[in-house]
Amino acid sequence: MTELKDTAARPERVFLVGVRTDDIDRDEAESLLRELGGLAKSLGLEPCGSLMAKVRERHAGYFLGSGKVEEIIAAAKADDADSIVFDHPLSPGQQRNWEKDSGLSVYDRHELIIRIFASRARTREASLQVELAQLKYALPRLAHSHGDLMRQRGGRYGNKGSGEQQLELDRREIEKRIADIRDELESLRKSRAVQKKKRERISLPRAAVVGYTNVGKSSLLNAITKATVLAEDKLFATLDPTTRRIAFKSGGTLLVTDTVGFVRNLPHGLVEAFKSTLEEAADADILIHVVDASDPEFESRFATTTKVLAEIGAAGKPTLVAFNKVDLVADRAPLLEAAGRFPGSVIVSVRTGEGLPELLRLAEVLLTADSPETTVRIPDSDYAFVALARREASVIRESREDDASVLVVRIPERLRSRFAPFVVSG
Repeated sequence: MTELKDTAARPERVFLVGVRTDDIDRDEAESLLRELGGLAKSLGLEPCGSLMAKVRERHAGYFLGSGKVEEIIAAAKADDADSIVFDHPLSPGQQRNWEKDSGLSVYDRHELIIRIFASRARTREASLQVELAQLKYALPRLAHSHGDLMRQRGGRYGNKGSGEQQLELDRREIEKRIADIRDELESLRKSRAVQKKKRERISLPRAAVVGYTNVGKSSLLNAITKATVLAEDKLFATLDPTTRRIAFKSGGTLLVTDTVGFVRNLPHGLVEAFKSTLEEAADADILIHVVDASDPEFESRFATTTKVLAEIGAAGKPTLVAFNKVDLVADRAPLLEAAGRFPGSVIVSVRTGEGLPELLRLAEVLLTADSPETTVRIPDSDYAFVALARREASVIRESREDDASVLVVRIPERLRSRFAPFVVSG
């Protein structure tokens, strides 16, 4: 009789497998493997061991050769693992073969990220988007798992060992659920479009905080807006976009939105599913791209984020690069040299507050960079435009003249036509 492991009092132990190919060199593969460990910990899993596999020839049944298969299974069992997690996508057939031979749960980086997203989603739309990604991932794997993708209790799609008829019923149920989710998401998108039009009528400038996961985006939003967004030292701590308002000292106002963090090799289904979250970046007037200054690989993280931003139509937007966590950097000379290669960068520490006033000043400058200084004379009878200028433009000087206010301002392009009747010069 096989002795059952007592796993009730411990987290799931995972054995991590990194992959080197002709397209992935050793340094990149090791970096990805470390990140895989961080993703596992973010979900509450316990990495118990790891192994790097060099792929010389791809095998259809297991992706790796038989010798490497035996080596990995033996190492995972020696480390008392409950699961094996690959940093490379596995086909449904490969996943099925690995589980059959090892007797352990086996999944890949994509499934791990989907599990993390499922545990983090809070709003109705985010939950639906994650469920859609789960179901699309699960559909070709029904025969393999015949259960809920996330291996949670109370699965909806039958029990292991059901026959072909049950599999077909499950497939139809999943396909129907996918169609229902898409319909509901479309309804939510229409509602969001209405809300977006209302925001546009307010005409407030918008900034989106973007960056690699766990660089301190939510912490930055909290620091500059006095918000209380969840901010934890883990990957993908928050998924749902949060918008807060800040007022510049000059009188202007800015809406700042936190966005989901990026990660290398993000499952395509999740990129599609979280278009609504990422749209905040595409619709913003400026981007605040947060970088972890204490991360020796920050340049590759920066490149990953920039690539995804291009995919969602946010490339080329005015961008302020904020090098965060400088309080963790002992020698700043290399950092300052690196920051010099990024135009419009600022050194900050959310923890200590260093650089935050400068970040806000540069954000305001960036918003009005294309706006020339303009002098407007606003009669007291139109005083509402003075309030509008203080709220949404950048007021440089203000004085009184008889029964009017004279302002030297930088007026955003979207408001210039409204102030046109009052322009004196500029």
